[in-house]
Amino acid sequence: MADNEALLTLEGWFSYHDFRKLDWEKWKAASAEERQTAIEQLLGLMKEWEENQTAGKGSTATYAMLGHKADLGFMFLRETMQELNEIKTTFNKTRFADFTRSDYSYISVVELSNYVNNPGEDPKANPHVRERLYPNLPKWQHLCFYPMNKKRSGDDNWYMMTMEQRRELMKAHGMTGRKYAGRIKQIIGGSIGYDDWEWGVTLFANDPLDLKRIVYEMRFDEVSARYGEFGTFLVGNLLTEEGVQSFLEV
Repeated sequence: MADNEALLTLEGWFSYHDFRKLDWEKWKAASAEERQTAIEQLLGLMKEWEENQTAGKGSTATYAMLGHKADLGFMFLRETMQELNEIKTTFNKTRFADFTRSDYSYISVVELSNYVNNPGEDPKANPHVRERLYPNLPKWQHLCFYPMNKKRSGDDNWYMMTMEQRRELMKAHGMTGRKYAGRIKQIIGGSIGYDDWEWGVTLFANDPLDLKRIVYEMRFDEVSARYGEFGTFLVGNLLTEEGVQSFLEV
């Protein structure tokens, strides 16, 4: 076995992040009846997504996004990629979708590394592992999403390191994350072969400062400071079914 052997991973539900901008000019120009029909169709979808989660067949999170990058952010976890495509198509057929455009999306699969797994054991038989691979997305107040890569340049080539070297770095990185247990919920999506980056990271928190603190503190871990490359960050606030009407009110 080569020293720089490939890491075997555990995969769970497939993930689709859909970040949309609302055409506010078009929305405000529509009649009150048109807007209400669009809102009711969105609420109908949100109810279906909640029923899907109750049935244990996936999970969904809906957020009102800050900044210019998006107005709405949806995160879907489902058993198959076909279901994710059905979600996209069904949404696009609604009247509400006519008032939006999707400038950014991300495809991945919930992933856990086996750096710390015990050989000979079936990790998916472990309830803790299953909860991480097939999570219910929390209704926490704030969401942060960003994509990332591991460097592949010169002496800073993650993929030319030995398994033992990578394991030690990831162990130290994990210890930083454990400080935020109960304050940060992290979902790692493996996206090699699915999207433009290698991983998509989603963080949930009730205190928005915890999002800043964990990302900042992890920058000092060697695995990030030396080998991490990061894409665009998107952050938002929880949007419940009850909050949709006021969010879209004009």
